[in-house]
Amino acid sequence: MNRESKHILIVGGGYVGLYTGLRLQRRLRRELRDGSVRVTLIDPQSYMTYQPFLPEAAAGNLSPRHVVVPLRRVLPMVRVLNGKVTKVHHGERRVVFQPNAGPIMEIDYDILVMAAGSISRTLPIPGLADVGIGFKTIGEAIQLRNHVLAQLDIAESTDDPEVRRKALTFVFVGGGFAGVEALAEVEDMAKDAIAYYPGISAADLRFVLVEAADRILPEVGPEMGTWTAQELRGRGIEIKMNTRLESAENHVIRTSDGDEFPAGTLVWTAGVKPSPVVNAGDLPLDERGRVKATPELTVEGVTDAFTAGDVAAVPDLTRPGEFCAPNAQHAVRQAKVLGDNIARYLKGLPLVAYRHRYVGSVASLGLHDGVAHVYGIKLRGFPAWFMHRTYHLSRVPTFNRKVRVVMDWTLALFFKRETLSLGELHRPREEFKAAAAAGARR
Repeated sequence: MNRESKHILIVGGGYVGLYTGLRLQRRLRRELRDGSVRVTLIDPQSYMTYQPFLPEAAAGNLSPRHVVVPLRRVLPMVRVLNGKVTKVHHGERRVVFQPNAGPIMEIDYDILVMAAGSISRTLPIPGLADVGIGFKTIGEAIQLRNHVLAQLDIAESTDDPEVRRKALTFVFVGGGFAGVEALAEVEDMAKDAIAYYPGISAADLRFVLVEAADRILPEVGPEMGTWTAQELRGRGIEIKMNTRLESAENHVIRTSDGDEFPAGTLVWTAGVKPSPVVNAGDLPLDERGRVKATPELTVEGVTDAFTAGDVAAVPDLTRPGEFCAPNAQHAVRQAKVLGDNIARYLKGLPLVAYRHRYVGSVASLGLHDGVAHVYGIKLRGFPAWFMHRTYHLSRVPTFNRKVRVVMDWTLALFFKRETLSLGELHRPREEFKAAAAAGARR
């Protein structure tokens, strides 16, 4: 290995980490091959999740494996390490790395890319940690799917009205993209599934959306947000705006409007916050815990450090005084500029500022239904749903994944989606452990 080589360390394998790696492979191909530049990427997982497809994965419209991208396959010139960065000593150009298995180690670098992304932002609500389900990872999406179908199994298998009422009540907290899309897709799936449950009718299902603000889907504007609320209410979904979740102890939901009822399912999608790794280091942070960034996507006030995505406070040059929203649209575009700027930095060239005017938003509300506000054009229903699928198909990384997604959608035109709960996937060893314990007692 060339001891004089420049080592670029990317912390995080999400949108920014993956696309930065792809860009560096393109811009620094010769340097990566001759060893004058090395790139290492650290992430707990060996794949990147395309999060806009999580609702469709939860609803059974897409195979879980088709909404993730294997990092080692698409980044053959990048070394991928699985684990967590627990400390950043940028002044010493060094991080502390905890592998998923094995002892802690230290990794030196020359250039840092802080792309650790975000985690779910939770509140100290009694019972939330015990009964809540998040919705940021593929594991959580599939757990939600299995859990909802298991609740239908419970309701079908009992005559106890209280048990049935609890099992068939589904609460989603958060009226942004994640909450609304997850709710709409799961409700659509549940209504399809009850065709195989003779003891359950659509009227038995209760879906509730709890949102602290006075509107939902603020990303698509007031008019389209109002239409979305009307559309969901027309499907029998309850929407509680200006309402907060106050307690979820023992699966009893209590909200700030005085309502109280049992629910077998509670999904938390009420926002995100920067990854905690940024608090374990010496990078400058703003009042919201984000890494301070310049328009060129360097870390403000230090050298040899870049950042972008949810973890960064990137100035929005199209709206002076504001920052880029923490969404996929900005993260993907920022990563491309970031990768180019690292290549320019290594070659002594001036850096380019990130400037991107937000083109709009699209959201799916279940099969053949959606809402969109793009380039000032407002769409709803089937045209918006079609635009949602088309846009995200164009953005999902790699041709391989695009083809697999299209195949899933095409098969869905001819075959009904699977409505089978495989909850034991989350507890695969329980039966064996019970058998082994019984054998030990003999």
